[in-house]
Amino acid sequence: MTALANVADVLEQIRKVRQIRQYRPDAVPEAVVWQVLEVARWTGSSRNTQPWHFIVIDDREILRQLSQLRPPIAWLAGAPLGIAIVLDGQSEISEAYDEGRVTERLLIAAKLLGLGGGVAWYGDAAQQAEAKRILGIPQERTARSIVAIGYPLSARDPRPSPVQRGRKPLAELVSWNRYGQRRQATPDGSDS
Repeated sequence: MTALANVADVLEQIRKVRQIRQYRPDAVPEAVVWQVLEVARWTGSSRNTQPWHFIVIDDREILRQLSQLRPPIAWLAGAPLGIAIVLDGQSEISEAYDEGRVTERLLIAAKLLGLGGGVAWYGDAAQQAEAKRILGIPQERTARSIVAIGYPLSARDPRPSPVQRGRKPLAELVSWNRYGQRRQATPDGSDS
């Protein structure tokens, strides 16, 4: 396997993927949208079922309607583009896993292409049904989320009760060989 020449730069960009909820009004060029979708298409899936269908939404009125499904996703109305993820509805457990994988791929592709992305969950069963109605999705399909994509205006969370930022140290998150078993030092050389 050939290593990327700029692997450190790519890893740093992946590490910096953030949930973006504020976008400039600029449209995302269609060629860039196709690049993002091509990355998503190559996402691995359980038993290679590829259980997804993508609805690209650049109609601001549709994005506004989806943003009104519940208050925490009101920010969606300001996005220039959304990619709704529609799943086959055949296997709840494996499709939930696959949905997470493809969502992260969309976010990473957006970041590497100079964009930002944010995930909005429609909400409970009634809210998901309303999203399906808005988007014309058949009832037997599963539709829980949309990935907004655009040029970031800010990484600040505009919601009234934003979540605390930052990450736990690796020493709190990693065990070796058995749960709770630590190594003497973390990659940065500090004690775990």
